[in-house]
Amino acid sequence: MPRALITGITGQDGSYLAELLLAQGYEVVGAHRRSSTVTFERIAHLMDKITLVSADLLDESSLLRALRDHRPSEVYNLAAQSFVMTSWAQPVLTGEVTALGVIRLLDAILTVDPTIRFYQASSSEMFGKVVESPQTERTPFYPRSPYGVAKVYGHWATVNYRESYQLHASSGILFNHESPRRGLEFVTRKVTNAVARIKLGLADHVKLGNLDSQRDWGYAPDFVRAMWLMLQQDEPGDFVVATGETHSVREFCQVAFGHAGLDWERYVRVDEAHFRPAEVDLLIGDATRAHTVLGWKPEVSFEDLVCMMVDADLAALS
Repeated sequence: MPRALITGITGQDGSYLAELLLAQGYEVVGAHRRSSTVTFERIAHLMDKITLVSADLLDESSLLRALRDHRPSEVYNLAAQSFVMTSWAQPVLTGEVTALGVIRLLDAILTVDPTIRFYQASSSEMFGKVVESPQTERTPFYPRSPYGVAKVYGHWATVNYRESYQLHASSGILFNHESPRRGLEFVTRKVTNAVARIKLGLADHVKLGNLDSQRDWGYAPDFVRAMWLMLQQDEPGDFVVATGETHSVREFCQVAFGHAGLDWERYVRVDEAHFRPAEVDLLIGDATRAHTVLGWKPEVSFEDLVCMMVDADLAALS
């Protein structure tokens, strides 16, 4: 039975990846930060099927201990300070976790067992102020937030350890991927939760930032499948994972409110407090390499994703 260690297992992607790996016959070890307020809501249904271990990307000794105690054959690094807006308020913490945390984990793998296959969760936010569209694995990075900068560091650290020490280390440059398990601080879930609350008479408006921002939105379970496929290849590498479609926040609102029979313009208020200091206007990925090398393609459409999230929030609040 193969064994995988997932950092960030309590997050959206970690929970879906754990489900996928269990279905593939893996033993799953989940690493989480020790805290009095840790929530296991997303993996509550998996608690009797997985092993949890306390490990922190800020503390390499805890990573070494987790690797030595559980000896995984694959490590998926999904842990990060992953909310872009927070990265301006906490840039140093974002750098320590999202950037230097990758080096700590890579170094721990090199020390304990260099044959471990490693996945790094890179991000489309690394492209930032894009220099070409669509973005591919060869598009230059131009990050526009401390989060994007930190992700670039982690990405290049992964490339460097792969080339310097011949680690089987791959990076997935994942574009935006959402689901009913997305945190409420993210604009997609903020919108669908607001739709449900307004529909049920629990709220009368929602405040959003730049409605013209365009993103390549996909379904999180589709994207975690690409993560797993990367570590099944004979050779490691970097892969853009995206739908190849772009939609604005405005369009997301139109579909979400429309699904509930509501006119979005009556309820959405633009608040400049929600604008980024440096905006990322357009992201759209070219996943040709993932299609050809991994045999991966997304299965859930943008419209189906939005409606799924609205339905989930309506069910949760009803």
